[in-house]
Formats: sequence, structure tokens, C-alpha cells
Amino acid sequence: MPALPLLAAATTDNGHTGVARPRTAPELSDIALFVVAVAIVWLTRRALRRRMRKDPPQGG
Repeated sequence: MPALPLLAAATTDNGHTGVARPRTAPELSDIALFVVAVAIVWLTRRALRRRMRKDPPQGG
């Protein structure tokens, strides 16, 4: 428990200055989010197409 105040003091030092810099290009996280979203949509569509392509069960 004695290290807790030191840990709290160390985390407050690492904050940002509060000054926003102008955005000139997309951040890496924006690009990664877009790539993941495209992959999810592609995988979902592929799975749905595969499910619809299967023949209906032959029973009766």
C-alpha cells in the first residue's frame, strides 16, 4: 500500500497537455479499425453465402 501514492503521482505526469494538434492524416488506429471492419464484413458475407449454398436436407 505505501507505493500507491507513488503510482498515482507517476500516472498524472504522463497525461497530455490538453492542446489539440491539427489532424493532417488518419491515425494508425483509424486505419486499423477500418481494416478490421472490412474483414468482419467480408467474413460474415462469406459465411452467409456458404450457408445459403448448401442443399436443403433430403427428408420426408
